[in-house]
Amino acid sequence: MSQRKILQVFEEYQKARSQFVMTICELADRPQNVEILQSAGAMALLRPLLLDTVPNVQQQAALALSRLAGHNDDLAEAVVKGDILPQLVYSLSEQNRKYKKVAAQVLYAVAKHSPHLAQSVVDCGALDALVICLEEFDPEVKEAAARALDAVSRHNAELAQAVIDAGAVPLLVLCLQEPEIRLKVVAALTLSQISKHSLELAQAVVDAGAIAYLAQMILNPSPKLKQNVFSALSQIAKHNVDLAEMVVEAEVFPSVLRCLKDNDVCVRKNAATLIREIAKHTPELSQIIVNSGGVAAIVDYISDNKGGSRLPGIMALGYIGAHSESLAMAVIVSKGVVTLAIVLAEETDQPILAATAWALGHIGRHTPEHSKAVALANVFPRLLLCYSRNDATEDLQSKAKKALKELLQKCIHLPALEPLLHDAPPNILKHVIGQFSKVLPHDSKARRVFVTSGGLKKVQEIDAEPGSQLAEYINTINNCFPDEIVKYYSPGYPDVLLERVDQYQPS
Repeated sequence: MSQRKILQVFEEYQKARSQFVMTICELADRPQNVEILQSAGAMALLRPLLLDTVPNVQQQAALALSRLAGHNDDLAEAVVKGDILPQLVYSLSEQNRKYKKVAAQVLYAVAKHSPHLAQSVVDCGALDALVICLEEFDPEVKEAAARALDAVSRHNAELAQAVIDAGAVPLLVLCLQEPEIRLKVVAALTLSQISKHSLELAQAVVDAGAIAYLAQMILNPSPKLKQNVFSALSQIAKHNVDLAEMVVEAEVFPSVLRCLKDNDVCVRKNAATLIREIAKHTPELSQIIVNSGGVAAIVDYISDNKGGSRLPGIMALGYIGAHSESLAMAVIVSKGVVTLAIVLAEETDQPILAATAWALGHIGRHTPEHSKAVALANVFPRLLLCYSRNDATEDLQSKAKKALKELLQKCIHLPALEPLLHDAPPNILKHVIGQFSKVLPHDSKARRVFVTSGGLKKVQEIDAEPGSQLAEYINTINNCFPDEIVKYYSPGYPDVLLERVDQYQPS
């Protein structure tokens, strides 16, 4: 056999291998093919091709593995059990940049599924190799490595600490300074994932100088980058006052307020989340938000959005209003209470209703003036409806009840309380009666209205346990009226009068 024919055999074998991995790559991109490929033993056939002498075959084999492993944790587990990870880690330091990129993609596809699989990536020594890839010249290799580090760090504090210990954070901060937007996006996301777990991990990100570079990108045109920047700043600011102050000192206001009207819904929501995480800590931080026009911007944000996107804005108003009388009044003056009342009427999602009840309770609990502002927005009946609904979750019930209690204990605007006399359950009614017992002894006009509106009659119908606080409230109210008026409205008194008519003998 001639040399040409012998070499032709090898060429055909190479073509067959190349055709095989390219076809598997294409098939693996469609979810409906994955189970068939798994049953046919694709993983076992791809593994030796990672060491193929032809670079393109190696790369295609790795790409096929990343696509397969990305579909479900069973296939990712198969990559781990097939001892493929050590081979990939070795390749990260030895192979060309194209192979490094796809090898990092496989590590990402495995690590993203669960803490257990992410730990397998850590155990095979991948972190050190990925960190070295962050120093590569090629931005696509850096991006793939950063994405794999994101997949590891997202699961828990221990894995995020491992990423920090490998020296990734300073290099991720350097990635923020690169010109490529895609690299900035992934670097910001990874820093966010690291920061979310604990104060110590967030501090490590801050110590690497991340805040200043993140803050500079708030107004970048890329929606995805802005999403991740706000997410990272939120995850940093949430942990304590010092970190929140550092975020504010990076001059995120008023730029963050402009992003509440961004075209991208996730940018708007993440911007609102950052405001919430800053507002919750201290009155001083909330005052900075108020001074920059933040309350009006948040109110507009809640009005312009629907559903779960409203939640961080609602909570931000609650945190601001909770800190002090003046901050709560700033929310009221900016139509915050009216907007929250509309949310109570419009929304059906119980977590949103619970957060709204919580926020209204915090805003109105300070003084009778604050409570009256909430009452005038017709909030009491809506809170009562939230509390009384048959399918109410425990969280919604407890927050609606607490808000009603806080608001009622400050409310002396009796027209808002009167409907509750007829509708409130006993554990809420006690607080309503208590407020009437405080106001009626000192207000003759209110006493007259209380009689003509049927309030006194309703009070006489309440069966209060002798010696209870409710009974004391009722006695205080009854003592505000002549005995004959109280008797007239007592249950059964008309029957007594009729009986006297029957027994009366005219002279």
